[in-house]
Amino acid sequence: MNILVIVQRIVKELLRDKRTLALLLFAPLLMLTLLHFVFEANLNPKLKIGITQQVPSSFVAALPEKELSIQYYSTHTSPKKLLKKEHLAAYIDYNQQNFKIYYQNDQPNNTKRLNLLFRQALQTQSANQQSTKAASLNVQKGKIKNFYLYGNQQTTFFDHIFPLLIGFFVFFFVFLISGIALLKERSSGTLDRMLATSIRRSEIIFGYLLGYGLFAIIQTIFIVFYAIYLLKVSGQFSILLVILINIFTAFCALAFGLFISTFANSEFQMMQFIPIVIIPQLLFSGIIPLESMHESIQLLAKFLPLSYTGDALSQIMIKNGHLKEIHFDLLMLLVFTLTFTYLNIIGLKRYRKV
Repeated sequence: MNILVIVQRIVKELLRDKRTLALLLFAPLLMLTLLHFVFEANLNPKLKIGITQQVPSSFVAALPEKELSIQYYSTHTSPKKLLKKEHLAAYIDYNQQNFKIYYQNDQPNNTKRLNLLFRQALQTQSANQQSTKAASLNVQKGKIKNFYLYGNQQTTFFDHIFPLLIGFFVFFFVFLISGIALLKERSSGTLDRMLATSIRRSEIIFGYLLGYGLFAIIQTIFIVFYAIYLLKVSGQFSILLVILINIFTAFCALAFGLFISTFANSEFQMMQFIPIVIIPQLLFSGIIPLESMHESIQLLAKFLPLSYTGDALSQIMIKNGHLKEIHFDLLMLLVFTLTFTYLNIIGLKRYRKV
């Protein structure tokens, strides 16, 4: 009997708490829908490659048209510049019995896929020539020499996503700590007492941002140095730029966490927001290539701060970029931070009782 009384009380509380009930019933449906569209994306998109006129036509004919988009270029163009300018996955030149293949290698999985396709094409070409008794001695003895714009042949998929994970963990823990911290201030009555004084709402928000921001900066520096020096992240990049990106990310997560906490009445509800808020951030941070998704899904990434963090960290840690390559990403993170800060100031109106 006592058990039924407890069950009845819990059911009544959940029915009264419309927010928790909605999160419990509809949040999983929202996440499943998002995952459906994300993973329904073409994870083996048609890759754009460039070739010179010197490449044997028999080799080009052996390349699968369904998987590759082939463009012809002049040999006078620098392969590395061409890879960047034309956003090519690979560039093929043929000279002195050798195939010279230049890979962009920003997506190691695409590089491995292309490497396999090129070797299969070379084998098919040789087999066709032998069967028609028109084999070319030069082609058969030719070798493939590989060159990489980013990284090397040892670069793995984890090397590609590790910088993104650094930004994700900075964002996640700062978001969680800041959101729960403000909830504690509300539940303990501290926030109500501050709002009852002459302190402005903007002063309270900026106080929280700067106070928790100091610890967010320390956490960010700690994570970055740990990843680079203890976990031995490879690459020649600017550590200062990596720290700068993650500091911008931390302050964005701080403002975002404070904003989301205004919609939660308890730490439990704050935890329930994680699937809705954090999982999309992770999916669109660059771990899954955005170009493989449908255009309508790609549009969603423009409204998620972590997509800009992922792009900036990739530019610096993978592509050895400079500040000019990430200035737009930093600007967008700043815009998100200022927007959430403004919304936090507006949101405090609901708690002011005087």
